[in-house]
Amino acid sequence: MEDDWADDTTAIRDSEWAKISSDFQNAGYREGITAGKEGALQEGFDEGYAETGVPIGREIGNLRGISSALVSLLSSPTFVPEHGDREQFLQEARLISMELAELRFSDVAPPDLQAEQHAREHLESADVDDRDFDVEMNEEVKQKRDVEGLEDLMTRMGAVDRLKSLAGSLGIPLPLP
Repeated sequence: MEDDWADDTTAIRDSEWAKISSDFQNAGYREGITAGKEGALQEGFDEGYAETGVPIGREIGNLRGISSALVSLLSSPTFVPEHGDREQFLQEARLISMELAELRFSDVAPPDLQAEQHAREHLESADVDDRDFDVEMNEEVKQKRDVEGLEDLMTRMGAVDRLKSLAGSLGIPLPLP
């Protein structure tokens, strides 16, 4: 009878060891996957920030600063432009400044193709019944937003040209492309 008990103890010990070992392996695997995802996310963020966010943000900031400086200059009663009406120039500068203030990063940033591809892959793996309705709705909404976004962008891009023109009319050279 003692042999049966010893065999059971060995079997239980081996079973427990296998379970604990498996649990630690699974936990290590999950932690490794999480760390890998976090590293990839950080790398993607750093790249997007340096290559897209900072340059575009700097350019938008420059444009807003120039338009604000022109508003300030034209608001001064002591400033008299060589040609044209100061009040008309001031009104145009304020309008340009307001349009640039409404400019969003998403209006001028290039699309994130990797994120779009990732979203498509998730849609493709979704349930067909749910996907059909969502895709139709999402496509319709997306198309409407795209058209509205293009209209807004064209209006705001016109603000940059108008800013150059206004500064030129005032005899102020701008370092804009």
